[in-house]
Amino acid sequence: MRGVVMHAPGDVRVEERPDATIVEPTDAVIRVTASCICGSDLWGYRGPAPLAEPRPMGHEYVGVVEQVGDEVRDITVGDYVVGSFVASDNTCEICRAGYQSRCVHHVMMGTVGTQAELARIPHADGTLVPTPGVPDADLVPSLLAASDVLGTGWFAAVAAEAGPGRTIAVVGDGAVGLSAVLAARQLGAERIVLFSRHPERAALGRKFGATDVVEERGDAGAARVKELTGGYGAHGVVEAVGTDEAMSQAIRSARPGGHVGFVGLSHDVHLDGLELFYSTVHLHGGPAPVRRFLPELVRLIWDRTIDPGQVFDLTLPLEQAADGYRAMDERRATKVLLTP
Repeated sequence: MRGVVMHAPGDVRVEERPDATIVEPTDAVIRVTASCICGSDLWGYRGPAPLAEPRPMGHEYVGVVEQVGDEVRDITVGDYVVGSFVASDNTCEICRAGYQSRCVHHVMMGTVGTQAELARIPHADGTLVPTPGVPDADLVPSLLAASDVLGTGWFAAVAAEAGPGRTIAVVGDGAVGLSAVLAARQLGAERIVLFSRHPERAALGRKFGATDVVEERGDAGAARVKELTGGYGAHGVVEAVGTDEAMSQAIRSARPGGHVGFVGLSHDVHLDGLELFYSTVHLHGGPAPVRRFLPELVRLIWDRTIDPGQVFDLTLPLEQAADGYRAMDERRATKVLLTP
């Protein structure tokens, strides 16, 4: 099968990989109908550390089930399915508590590589959610978004306690941050402040429900949120970047007693314990338990209540994946969808 492989920072190739096959009796194999490039894929792409060995890329996917293992009971051949970027059994105590991304048997789908024609899905019954039927073509981008960025943005908004009468600020105007705006609006937030300096992303943020766009960053950005909220700060803040500045900005934008939902993949983030102590801010985040939200997200998309697929602003064939990585690295694209 054809698949994307990263050989070194900046060196992404599409090449022949062994066909995906059933390894464990709880596996399924799907024919991938759409995959995409994630902002987290860019950390390795930008380096600077060399890779120990070439690695398959991709962890977001939708597709049609082609094979199932002997112990798969709920997923059948022919199902059109959406799966989380973390495979989980959905039965252990951690899964039942709603944190499937930290399942005791979890498998990071990035180690499998779903930017490919086929993909092996571990723990198929616990990971995959069938759609009510074969989706219309225009629904596929939104269903694909549910596999990671929408589910991650949704978790971040929930962790930030988005709800009626509340003000939510969003640090990060990438696909996850924009999805968090959509989620906060759907959850009933009254005011949503998006930090953005990118006109196209800010415009989509407003379309998704942002009421205010703030260009300032760091302490200036936090001060602007305080100004917009009568000196209090936001009830909740989403941190969707993963840098030290973004985390500090999120904490300082929240009011005392506020909530920060952090889902940006952390790189060199250092928290000042004393500042955190006196902020009295709640921190909750990490790898999003997308599987917790998938059934609801699929329903909202299928019913056309939400349209998160608008975060994709470039579609390329799989063979041109390297062009997609370059476009995202150079911020010429927010998120790239790859077709077989």
